[in-house]
Amino acid sequence: MELNGRPVTPGELGTLALYNYGHFTTMRVEDRRVRGLSLHLERLLGDCRILHGVDLDLERVRHLVRRAAASAPSPVIVRVTVFDPELDLAHPAAKARPEILVTTRPVPADLAPLRLGAVHYERELPEVKHTGLFGSVLHRRLARLGGDDDVLFVDGLSRVTEGATWNIGFVRAGRVLWPESNRLDGVTMRLLNDVMRRAGIPFDAADVGTGDLPAMTSAFVTNAAVGPRPVRSIDGAELAVDEPLLTTLRREYAAIPGDPL
Repeated sequence: MELNGRPVTPGELGTLALYNYGHFTTMRVEDRRVRGLSLHLERLLGDCRILHGVDLDLERVRHLVRRAAASAPSPVIVRVTVFDPELDLAHPAAKARPEILVTTRPVPADLAPLRLGAVHYERELPEVKHTGLFGSVLHRRLARLGGDDDVLFVDGLSRVTEGATWNIGFVRAGRVLWPESNRLDGVTMRLLNDVMRRAGIPFDAADVGTGDLPAMTSAFVTNAAVGPRPVRSIDGAELAVDEPLLTTLRREYAAIPGDPL
């Protein structure tokens, strides 16, 4: 764990821990390459402008990610968190001086298909990948206590949005369908859209209500750590995990070359 390329102290993490105001992106680094690196950097730049009102030095970000990856086994998951250690809760409109926290963790093993439980919950500012994870962690915890693997969020109009830390896609009649309501545009989702354009796989983004779920033949979640991952069931309703289209997506995603750091 390093802040601006040096070991971070507990005191420097105080504002992040107490106020939880910041943003981040998480990427999988393999041999110092990252799938969709430009998209991760684009996200950091845009979110920094929204939350802090300033630009972020993206070359500095790349340098710090390279530094972290060089001292970790490959592949590794690298998270870049941007926050202002000097944020004053009483004066949050003061000029921000965001700094860059880089952390690493092991890549998860190839995981089994997920059992999801749906819950009504809407993240604040869903278009930003911010550090406000209380609701996401709470509902994931409750889902697991209830016997599911993870949680699927549904908005106040019973439209499917996203999961705790991932996007969800559905397969219906040979076409991929992304819910478009109140969700983050994930990097892996955007990369898969490019894959589907090249492969001629039809896809759309549209409102997906809970009443539409019985018409779906299969579903999958996406994030940068594991790529596309099948869904076994939603609220106990079984879905096909051996969908050929999903097999194609997983293969083509794995073949995407990483961009050099």
